Amino acid sequence: MLSYQHGYHAGNLADVHKHAALAWMLDYLARKPKPLSYIETHAGRGLYDLAAPEARKTGEAARGIARAEGWFAAGHPYAQALAATRARFGAAAYPGSPLIAATLLRPDDRIHLAEAHPAEHAALADLMGDGAHVRHEDGFAMARALVPPTPRRGLMMVDPSYELPADYARLPGFLAAMARKWPVGVIVLWYPILADPRHGAMLAALGRAHPDALRHEVRFPPAREGHRMTGSGLFVLNPPWGLDSEAARLATRFAAL
Repeated sequence: MLSYQHGYHAGNLADVHKHAALAWMLDYLARKPKPLSYIETHAGRGLYDLAAPEARKTGEAARGIARAEGWFAAGHPYAQALAATRARFGAAAYPGSPLIAATLLRPDDRIHLAEAHPAEHAALADLMGDGAHVRHEDGFAMARALVPPTPRRGLMMVDPSYELPADYARLPGFLAAMARKWPVGVIVLWYPILADPRHGAMLAALGRAHPDALRHEVRFPPAREGHRMTGSGLFVLNPPWGLDSEAARLATRFAAL
């Protein structure tokens, strides 16, 4: 359950999809002069070295952000987060979603992060310092205790490792509970699209419960021979206005791969 470490996969095409959409949403929410909350249930370490042996071993970043960076103009929030991360940590640095949030949000916004893996949590806490509330605990438990947050405006990113089949089964109930407790929150679920349809029952249940949600998927070639992930999906409750257009733009880019 605690074996997953994102360093092997950071900067892959799924990250490009997820992080570009997340950066766009956070930028949109931050345009209004009201504070907001950002909650992430499975935060990881927040910062990755794409020159590290783990990243080079899989080659996923080379087939991911290294190919896709030209899709984003300098003014795109994702491009801004990438540039800020490299300016601070070096040319091979890649931001996870906690660092993207910290880069794009404002001093009066609140950031709440959970990470259960001891080493990943320690790295995340060191990275974020006093800029976030970082918890060493189960992210689902943190969210249940925290929601509705203060401030009430905001976004939750739910991005489990999907190491266990139970992750798929528990997510429809979890999102329903979060939506009941926080009806104004933007709740974002990321999920992998694998060669087998294990995510199908989860998505069917989510679609029945949340017919007004935005579901957006992109497909891409496997990162290497035998790799099971062939796409990336986002299921968004209360999607910000204009997200459908940004998602369509991303879909066009992925379709050209």
